[in-house]
Amino acid sequence: MTDPLWRPSPQRIEASNLSSLMQQVSSEQNRPMDGYDDLYRWSIEQPEQFWSKMWQFGGIIGEPGQQILSDGDKMPGARWFPEARLNFAENLLRRRDDKTALIFRTETDRRISISYAELYLRTARLASALRQHGIQPGDRIAGFMPNIIDTLVAMLATSSIGAVWSSCSPDFGINGVVDRFGQIRPRILFTTDGYLYNGKSLNSLERIQGIADRLDSVEKIIVIPFMSDAPDLSGLDNAVLLPEFEDTDACEIEFEQLPFDHPLYVMYSSGTTGVPKCIVHSAGGTLIQHLKEHLLHTDLKPDDTLFYYTTCGWMMWNWLVSGLACEATVLLYDGSPFAPGPGVLWKIAEQEQVSIFGTSAKYISALEKAGYLPGQKHDLSPLKAVLSTGSPLAHESFDYVYRDIKADLLLASISGGTDIISCFALGCPIKPVYRGELQCLGLGMAVNIFDDDGRPVRQQKGELVCTHPFPSMPIYFWDDEGDHKFRGAYFEQFDNIWAHGDYGEITEHDGLIIHGRSDAVLNPGGVRIGTAEIYRQVEKVEQVKESIAVGQRWQDDLRVVLFVVLQPGCQLDDELIKTIKATIRANTTPRHVPAKVIQVADIPRTISGKIVEVAVTKVIHNEAVKNTDALANPEALEFYRDLPELQN
Repeated sequence: MTDPLWRPSPQRIEASNLSSLMQQVSSEQNRPMDGYDDLYRWSIEQPEQFWSKMWQFGGIIGEPGQQILSDGDKMPGARWFPEARLNFAENLLRRRDDKTALIFRTETDRRISISYAELYLRTARLASALRQHGIQPGDRIAGFMPNIIDTLVAMLATSSIGAVWSSCSPDFGINGVVDRFGQIRPRILFTTDGYLYNGKSLNSLERIQGIADRLDSVEKIIVIPFMSDAPDLSGLDNAVLLPEFEDTDACEIEFEQLPFDHPLYVMYSSGTTGVPKCIVHSAGGTLIQHLKEHLLHTDLKPDDTLFYYTTCGWMMWNWLVSGLACEATVLLYDGSPFAPGPGVLWKIAEQEQVSIFGTSAKYISALEKAGYLPGQKHDLSPLKAVLSTGSPLAHESFDYVYRDIKADLLLASISGGTDIISCFALGCPIKPVYRGELQCLGLGMAVNIFDDDGRPVRQQKGELVCTHPFPSMPIYFWDDEGDHKFRGAYFEQFDNIWAHGDYGEITEHDGLIIHGRSDAVLNPGGVRIGTAEIYRQVEKVEQVKESIAVGQRWQDDLRVVLFVVLQPGCQLDDELIKTIKATIRANTTPRHVPAKVIQVADIPRTISGKIVEVAVTKVIHNEAVKNTDALANPEALEFYRDLPELQN
């Protein structure tokens, strides 16, 4: 058995929220809880007891009702807390004093902070104005917004009424926004006059009119002055500045008490294979799941400052802002993570005394490649956890975090997704961290790995599934009569079982390794290979900035093709190809070694930053990519078209 990279101290274990919950469960159930694994088993075997306890432990404001779960044998079809009444915004605004609720920072050192009392008042003013406009429960309100305080206020005001919030970040193109908002038909559209990224001021209003022209449902555009104090709205129909729209006399919020499964958010699939699917998440399911993940898996407490680098178009924004329900301080950042330099986020982390720092695996890898050493350059003494998601965190990135950021912290690689607005596997403050592994399966999440025959396997690769219902399952897809798209997305592969589309394995430590997306798994000679296994090795080659691996149909089989973006000044010659192949072969198997290694100028990504193997696979086979508007850089696909290297 390998040694862990980190173990929590006995003091940290004893002080954790998890230990507190375990003590309560032990007392109430009259059974000792022998560590996390025992608690996890109980949460799976007794899901109604666990989620009822989670309502109590999370201090959820509302009435849970008597019944915890109905139709618990149906997936989809199960209903959690069917008699409950609650309001999502009320739970995030439970604190109303002078404690700092939000801190907003940018790459230009702009700083704004507001207290919980101020956040409540600003939400009250906007919620009252929305009610006066006639907004009712179930109406949709959309945000084309950067990650600023006003975005969160708009979401809270929306959900206080029981209306449904949906957002895109302002780097989306017009078609990408219309593909999303056009399906849900919002009545109100929030935007800023612009935003800042990588030192550049970008105008949002130029695109807003084009978006509004194609969204005939929008009755009013509310513009938040952000880049200037008095933006010119003369070119926009039905537009008003936020200060002119707010009800400045309002000081109380009327929180609508709504069912547990009342819709809260509409999220979107990446849309790289067609028009994005509109995934509808419930208020109760989102709240109780996020409370579980924040309190128990992240050990979030009121004296913590929680940060996650995200945009409003990624589900980690929704996850981040739920930290308010734990009465913590939430840090919002808008801008590039590398402007004006690689230390920008760590400088802010030091200044704001961030205790939980969340980011993507790609960022951690890029930080290491840039040679930046946060632990040497910054006082990170308050930092107790680093969270990573978006793609599998390479084993070498684990080493980098503990060597060059901080030795004594919880490094939690987490995995779930937009589909569940939460995680299947994530961190555990009372368990050790092992190199390359997600620490644990999430409480109440009956996660397993199935082989091709649908049998559960351990320490073998297979399909990640969830065999029992959980509260943060989507309640439905928007405009999906008969739930045909919904069932097709998760329940076609195995009957009555959620298949998530990840290729992974459960480890000897009851942790999890994600080897890539199932639809990107390579199959040369009938052997299944996760792309993450290849990327992990290629990252060791210092000349390579990033890479993407796909399968090319070739001579009645499939061969692995690796495309690489090199560091500035490097060229792909025979010697470097040999180094890349040798590195892969030495640490994996001959099947993993690419038949072709080809240099490209860029790798196509979704707007949330994920590489798109499926789109590249289609291009090299001269097949159409249905929805390039889902890509941040669709022009990159041209680098893969009609390549002579793939003809032999």
